[in-house]
Amino acid sequence: MLGREKHGASTIAVIGLGRFGTALALELVKSGREVLGIDSDEKLVQANAEDLTQVVQANSTDEDALRELGIPDFDSAVVAIGSDLEASILTASLLLQLGVPQVWAKATSVSHGRILEQLGVHHVIFPEMDMGKRVAHMVSGESLDYIQLDEDFVMAKTEAPESFEGKTLAEMKFRSLHGVTVVATRKSGANYLPSFPETVLNSGDVMIVAGRTKQVEEFCRMGW
Repeated sequence: MLGREKHGASTIAVIGLGRFGTALALELVKSGREVLGIDSDEKLVQANAEDLTQVVQANSTDEDALRELGIPDFDSAVVAIGSDLEASILTASLLLQLGVPQVWAKATSVSHGRILEQLGVHHVIFPEMDMGKRVAHMVSGESLDYIQLDEDFVMAKTEAPESFEGKTLAEMKFRSLHGVTVVATRKSGANYLPSFPETVLNSGDVMIVAGRTKQVEEFCRMGW
């Protein structure tokens, strides 16, 4: 059985192997983590049997079942249950009671998220809502990509317009004038590089901009 005491690699339990849980578990395996997948649906367990470190069919709302699986010894656990709110909440509560160091849980609504936060879940995630915001910014043309890192802090990918041509970041004074920081830039056909005051911008350069949500959104919307 997986666990902190027996393995050097980070061990993570993913509970709920629907589309989100399966995609998450597979990415974790690719990144070198040891992943235990848990689901009550035998078909989903069989579908993931060859791809994850270990997969078991179990009722995640049963404390004895979680103990038998060694869940208290895992570094992290993710509750990826979306369709059954009661099972999601009970599972998260049990994981916290069992002392799992890092408990993540998927929320399907704001009220669901609030309950998870009140339980003490360390990280509450909103996959559908977050992706909706991200795609909306891309479709609207305001940015090339958009990631919310915290409640009021985001990073956005946007292109430098012609008016930035040949100017340094120090000259543009983005932080003092607009409240945003350009953390990295990429020239056409090149890799991203960290930004410095002396970094020279050219039209079409891709900039990664970070800051408070309102400031970043206004910056990307300006059009220059």
